[in-house]
Amino acid sequence: VQLQASRGGLVQAGESLKLSCAASHFKFSHYDMHWFRQAPGKEREFVGAISRVGNSTNYANSVKGRFTISRDNAKNMVYLQMSSLKPEDTAVYYCATWNGDYEFWGRGTQVTVSS
Repeated sequence: VQLQASRGGLVQAGESLKLSCAASHFKFSHYDMHWFRQAPGKEREFVGAISRVGNSTNYANSVKGRFTISRDNAKNMVYLQMSSLKPEDTAVYYCATWNGDYEFWGRGTQVTVSS
């Protein structure tokens, strides 16, 4: 089982960045997919989620209207499009599967937003 996140990066406030997470060796379409993030010194927090077929999403209030999650089940990929980034979005971002529990986690990728 593998969840491989794309490389994050360093961006300026107000810019956009798209993360992806590639799934392999499990039935990707059987799982909702969630994104989390963890900033230095803080607990991991929920960012957003997408349903198994991609017809439903929900987001944390802190990112609502700025972040968009999508998925491509044919490619076993889930995406996190981040726009209007703020310095407080700086964190390590993780994708994870959800099917009653968080069975699989990606390794995390660093996103740094400079002011």
